[in-house]
Amino acid sequence: MALNDEQLERYARHIILKEVGGHGQQKLMKAKVLVIGAGGLGSPLLMYLAAAGIGTIGIIDDDIVDLSNLQRQTIHMTDAVGQDKTSSALKTIKALNPDINVIPYQERLTEKNAEEIISSYDIIADGCDNFTTRFLVNDMCLKHKKPLISGALSQFDGQLATFKGYAPDKPCYRCLVPDHPRGVLSCAEAGILGAIAGVVGSMQAVEVLKELLDLGDSLAGKLLIYDALSATSRTIKLPKDPGCKYCNG
Repeated sequence: MALNDEQLERYARHIILKEVGGHGQQKLMKAKVLVIGAGGLGSPLLMYLAAAGIGTIGIIDDDIVDLSNLQRQTIHMTDAVGQDKTSSALKTIKALNPDINVIPYQERLTEKNAEEIISSYDIIADGCDNFTTRFLVNDMCLKHKKPLISGALSQFDGQLATFKGYAPDKPCYRCLVPDHPRGVLSCAEAGILGAIAGVVGSMQAVEVLKELLDLGDSLAGKLLIYDALSATSRTIKLPKDPGCKYCNG
């Protein structure tokens, strides 16, 4: 797939990177990435994936745009309040990069549709806000051997990890969170500094691009923790749980 003149200009800053080049840009343009959630994490994630030229982006979310979302969910504009989040996100992405193939799924990810949807993509980026969906995504990614880039937010901090639990020495999400944790409040209950979503979602996009281009050090087997109040981040080792029944089966 040769790059045309417009693509050469649009992606010029990628192409001049020797680690990416024209070949790497072509890989991005052929890639298929599924983003779960068009909210706080999904907003910067979707925008940077579209800007990078990811050829096909799937977006699954069953919610509609609420005025309170706009404090952090920057892919949605004020005139989108009341609209489906997937339709709103598609409109913004197309305005940024009309060449991107966007597949909206205005529905909740469930056991009935998860396998068909997730198996169709090269890599999965999870920005959802509930553990039931996170566990389902993890299990489907294990089954179909899909890399999972997972982000999470809480008030003034965020977490980011890449899960490849299908590999013998790498943990899955359930190695980190085996069961539904107690007392974890949602953003609606606990609040969140809006720009935190921008920081972590942007880092999530970087990790997706790194995986697709095989660049640098993967976050597989690690957990990155970002603390906005202290302006620090740290990365800790995340070992595979030998007792995990999901990735050791």
